[in-house]
Amino acid sequence: MIKIVNLYKSFGNKVVLQGVDLEVYDGETITIIGGSGQGKTVLLKCIIGLLKPDKGKIFVDGVDITTVDKKMLRNIQKKFGYLFQSSALFDSMTVFENISFGLRHLRLTKEELQRRVKLYLSYVGLKDIEHLYPSELSGGMKKRVSLARTIAYNPQYILYDEPTTGLDPQMTEIITDLIISLQKKLNVTSIVVTHDIKSAIKVSQRIALLAEGKIVAIEPAENLLYSTNTIVQKFIKGET
Repeated sequence: MIKIVNLYKSFGNKVVLQGVDLEVYDGETITIIGGSGQGKTVLLKCIIGLLKPDKGKIFVDGVDITTVDKKMLRNIQKKFGYLFQSSALFDSMTVFENISFGLRHLRLTKEELQRRVKLYLSYVGLKDIEHLYPSELSGGMKKRVSLARTIAYNPQYILYDEPTTGLDPQMTEIITDLIISLQKKLNVTSIVVTHDIKSAIKVSQRIALLAEGKIVAIEPAENLLYSTNTIVQKFIKGET
């Protein structure tokens, strides 16, 4: 389980997170929604240890990652997969090299690496593209290759940063369905950040609204549209 307690993060004079409290339950998919600039990506990067909060605690499986040394933090980070909004593939590497990049420390044979890459690509609905470079892929294919690279580490937690941004409606549906499929197939715990309310409702068990630096509401996904919380309704209607 991940537990966030009274988390604060500022950049210079700009205060982004102002006392975030959130619990993420084992095996669930929870989505964090909120307007642009509200700190959703900052929160994800704090959870994985890419950013250090100014104040507060983040517990991952009972360990407060804000207080551990670098070696311990690296070990905890191995439990995470992170899907970047930009996909963040290495342009100079083929699809095979991108996905197998983090597996080379395992000293697997080339045949085993090839088998694993094919397997992870099959999980995201792709095949026979190992020889291609990112420049030869569509935006949706890049996102799926990045997702294959993410799950290649066999993570316990997957963090999705705007997984459907910039995709057409058909590819948005494909990525949304993949998030659901991988959660079930890999039995992972997932945190999704998105502006897409339709996708959020479909993939999540719970949805949290981040506004003014805090989690101001948490709703069961199926209840979101009918929430009596005025801040939630304003967000849904595009009034905030």
